[in-house]
Amino acid sequence: MSRRIFLKQSSCASLGILLSPLYSNAFSFCDNKDVIIGHNSHQYKVNMNWGNLDPLKTPVKDCHEMVQDSKGRIVLLTNHTKNNIIIYDKSGKLLETWGTQFPGGHGLTLCKENGEDFLLITDYERHQIIKTTIDGKVIFEIDYPKETGKYNAKEEFKPTETTVLENGDFYVADGYGNQYILHYNHKGELLNIFGGRGTGESQFLNAHGICYDNRDKNNPSILISAREMNILKRFSLDGNYMSSIDIPGALICRPVIHKDHIYFAVLKSKKAPNSDSGFLLIMDNNNQVVSCPGATAPTYNNSNLEELYQTIRLFQYPHDVCIDEDENVYVAQWNSGNTYPIKLTRV
Repeated sequence: MSRRIFLKQSSCASLGILLSPLYSNAFSFCDNKDVIIGHNSHQYKVNMNWGNLDPLKTPVKDCHEMVQDSKGRIVLLTNHTKNNIIIYDKSGKLLETWGTQFPGGHGLTLCKENGEDFLLITDYERHQIIKTTIDGKVIFEIDYPKETGKYNAKEEFKPTETTVLENGDFYVADGYGNQYILHYNHKGELLNIFGGRGTGESQFLNAHGICYDNRDKNNPSILISAREMNILKRFSLDGNYMSSIDIPGALICRPVIHKDHIYFAVLKSKKAPNSDSGFLLIMDNNNQVVSCPGATAPTYNNSNLEELYQTIRLFQYPHDVCIDEDENVYVAQWNSGNTYPIKLTRV
């Protein structure tokens, strides 16, 4: 093997760009500077270099979640305690970092109060939800809900995600714990609890992600991903089960609403359960999948979505997406060899 080929293949491998055995026509991203992925109206050019930093100065571990703040900055949560929060501009330039006390930092949600940005962070190792200012000042911490009688010890409470209503109320998904959904007011006072572990309509196996859906202004609801069940479940704001959407073969993370569409990072597919086989999924307001960047094109048979699987190993356990005002998508990845996020530019 020539030195040139060796260096090229090593570079591709370092970026996690490997060819999938599931896709005979797969190609190397390193051979094409303008790789386009996705389907139909939602297609994207891949930027593997966005947000790459000096790992000695600004390391990442698991890049769990990303949000965009009111200034247009991209805020990343990693569970590396040298810099739990990394803030970029949209070009991928580092602006600032903070946070050294979130070893289980997993969920990141932006909330706004009186024109000011705040963050809600869930930490499953601390068994807490933490509210901070955008620059890291702690406003309050919420411990496990002992008063509900649903938990015997704090170790049973391992929250993974939050979502916020317009009035400041927020919901917490205990996705790594006892699988309950908790409803708090803006002060952090518990108002309601529902869900729990199980396979019933209103129960969950890995209630991993949660999202407030106000696209129908007259009937706002809560969307919750039951990841191990390959199902997205919809609940009323008072915790009553409404409906489910099956997403065969996809271990979906947090649902993210942008305009009329729902975006997901799919951690991996059941067709390749032991590989880093993730992809993205985009669903319209009729609950129809319209694009699967990195995966098979969405196909329906008698109104049933065919099982999805990865076609090109671009992503390594994608865990969250953030969509900016230009329709670009930023992808955070879990357990991906300490890699920084990937940017997909809408075309």
